[in-house]
Amino acid sequence: MHVLILGGTGEARRLAGLLHGAEVAGLRVTSSLAGRVAAPRMPDGEVRVGGFGGVEGLTRWLRTHEVDALIDATHPFARTISFNAAAAAAAAHVPLLALRRPGWVPGEGDRWHPADSLDEAAELLPALGRRVFLTTGRMGLAAFAPLDELWFLMRSVDAPEPPCPARMEVLLDRGPFTLEGEREVLRRAAIDALVTKDSGGAATSPKLTAAREAGIPVVVVRRPPVPDGVAVAATPEEAAAWVRQFSG
Repeated sequence: MHVLILGGTGEARRLAGLLHGAEVAGLRVTSSLAGRVAAPRMPDGEVRVGGFGGVEGLTRWLRTHEVDALIDATHPFARTISFNAAAAAAAAHVPLLALRRPGWVPGEGDRWHPADSLDEAAELLPALGRRVFLTTGRMGLAAFAPLDELWFLMRSVDAPEPPCPARMEVLLDRGPFTLEGEREVLRRAAIDALVTKDSGGAATSPKLTAAREAGIPVVVVRRPPVPDGVAVAATPEEAAAWVRQFSG
């Protein structure tokens, strides 16, 4: 049995490890990474890096490499590859599962402002603060570029490319982050607004706790939906159990 994991997340690496260590005869696991991060954390098992060439390319890869099950364990905001995976799986008649960590839920004291896009998040910012901690990644910074009156601390794994806000400091770092560390970031940079995507998970959630403690408003960009008809697992363990039903 050949399983293809569309990865790049901690959950994808965890799933690859679970399947790689599973005592399932004939189980082959390939993880696919997009190649957008310069030094990605590599999962166990076989790894391929790079795009597929859209729906047709992914469909062809599934057929050529005789994939028996496809798992979309990409970032919750990787909308294009998720919809390509749904279309390719249907065309190649391969069962598909989406592995999605649960989204964050606001708690007492949170000052969250939901947004449906980065553009909408940018529109909300001028009324919320002047020194912004931007944690939406290095892609899509063009949405914030027109906000010349604001100052940004932008954190990402790799350096961003223009267009970017004119008044911006870049912090290159990779999670998981600690609560004490996030408190220090907010204090040192005198942050008065935070922008984040609803990525979910514990690795990057301490910033939300730190913002709540400091009374800082948070613009939360809602995640795109999983394609219609695609089954969803919340944990790598659930996804591994889904694979085992096909291997028996």
